[in-house]
Amino acid sequence: MPLSETSEISILTIGPGAELYDKFGHSAFRIQDTLNEVDVVFNYGKFDFDTPNFYTKFAQGKLLYELGVNYYQPFYNSYVAQNRWIKEQTLNLNYAEKQAVSDFLWNNAKPENKKYKYDFFYDNCATKIRDVVQIVLGDKLEFKEDHIKEELSFRELIQQNLNANTWGSMGIDIALGAVIDRKARPIEYQFLPDYVFAGAENAVIHRNEETENLVKETTVLFDNDPSSPENIFLTSPLFILGLLGGLIVFKTYLDYKRNSRSRYLDTAIFTFTGLVGVLLLLLWFATDHTATANNYNLLWAFPISLFLVFAISKKRVSVKLKRYVLLLILLLVLLTIHWITGVQVFAIALLPLLIALAIRYVWLMYFIAAQTSADSEIR
Repeated sequence: MPLSETSEISILTIGPGAELYDKFGHSAFRIQDTLNEVDVVFNYGKFDFDTPNFYTKFAQGKLLYELGVNYYQPFYNSYVAQNRWIKEQTLNLNYAEKQAVSDFLWNNAKPENKKYKYDFFYDNCATKIRDVVQIVLGDKLEFKEDHIKEELSFRELIQQNLNANTWGSMGIDIALGAVIDRKARPIEYQFLPDYVFAGAENAVIHRNEETENLVKETTVLFDNDPSSPENIFLTSPLFILGLLGGLIVFKTYLDYKRNSRSRYLDTAIFTFTGLVGVLLLLLWFATDHTATANNYNLLWAFPISLFLVFAISKKRVSVKLKRYVLLLILLLVLLTIHWITGVQVFAIALLPLLIALAIRYVWLMYFIAAQTSADSEIR
């Protein structure tokens, strides 16, 4: 579609929303050509809910996202209705460059080209903005890095947008592995829309031995009315898991005083940690998600425990189980080392539960040893 000389191409950045999947904001391209009565938005964040086996493909990391084309006004209205700010960066492109970006986007929007395999860190609605500009401008474009003041890991970048003591934040920290604890390069920060905005603001174009800013004008299209999120501590993961950990420690203390063992508690612990472990193992090896690999949450959510639920539920447990409980203690020690040395950062809300598990496992070691000794004396 030929553009007129007065056309403009811009990057739209949308602020965070209320839902977890909106917390990181959004990015899109806008092509505005008043002479040709064109005002459209190219949005790489669309997917089809009618895709066969939608949830299975989503869980496996096989769901295809696509480039959607929308009229600008409905796009704008939808985010205003969500009370999310909208900023526009008009790009400092000459006519040939504008036409090249337009041609690229319209070609990319064709049915045979529009779908792509989404990756949260390396191929999403934000990285596509960066990549399209890089492809079209080539060596003329330079993303400067001096606006990046801190060396942050991918996990730290994610958590900038989240409250650490929320279920969403904890779920992300549990599901994603040590691969996201490496320091991101400045260009890699642009998997987040805020950093696409900052990167474009600081980028330059080299033309005919002259250097010009990539962005020629920045406009706030909608300035929202920020609302404080309701964070109720009594329903937060730190409180709930703190309460759960406290109950485990209290029950272990009662078992110690009575020289008994709550089989139901140990059965519940083995079932819960085993199920979580199996899920994490599947996310690591049975999906195409790149961020779920090398997940050392398996050191506390050990999947083998699920297969030993029947053994731990017996009134008198086998002495062989003592060795397995020792293994669980050693795994928690290894987790602690990983956390301290920065191999992987774990959700802070897990701390009460991890302490409680360590106390329970030490008690189990003691109890099984005492039970075995008593059995030997009887014989």
